[in-house]
Amino acid sequence: MAVYFSRRKLHPKEEEEMGELNIVPYLDIMMNLIMFMLLTMTALITLGVLNVTAPSYGGGSSASADGDQKKLILTVAISRKGFFVAAQGGVLPGAAGNSDQPTVPLKGADFDYDLLTQKMIDIKHTFPTTTAVILTADSDLPYHDLVRTMDAVREYTAPDGKHPLFYDVSLSAGVM
Repeated sequence: MAVYFSRRKLHPKEEEEMGELNIVPYLDIMMNLIMFMLLTMTALITLGVLNVTAPSYGGGSSASADGDQKKLILTVAISRKGFFVAAQGGVLPGAAGNSDQPTVPLKGADFDYDLLTQKMIDIKHTFPTTTAVILTADSDLPYHDLVRTMDAVREYTAPDGKHPLFYDVSLSAGVM
């Protein structure tokens, strides 16, 4: 039996030189996508901005520039029972004496935002110079309920246009 050797097996094959990978087109596409995403996100972010301030802590003067008139501190608490509207520095119109019952109870299973807005309109007529409101909510309250409450206390729409109510909204931690 004869053994034949192949020339391919005796002489190792030289490795072919590989060219460099051209990544310039890939980088062009990625840069275009990044610029498009940044511009899109910038446009979307400006549409959803709500001006909200944190409550300030500190010793301020108890009297305003008008003399001995106190400043109204309006608070709206959101709970699973409804809205509790309270104030310090003034008596709210139509204030109820029972603190266990909400000022604006639930309408069925949902919050009654229209009645809350009407309550804010009544308060605004009594205290026209007040612009601040403090919102406090249960920790398990959905975010969209908090935003709808902000919308209900900030302005109302009348036949002659939109009118501001309490547009200086501050958020506070809820302890209910």
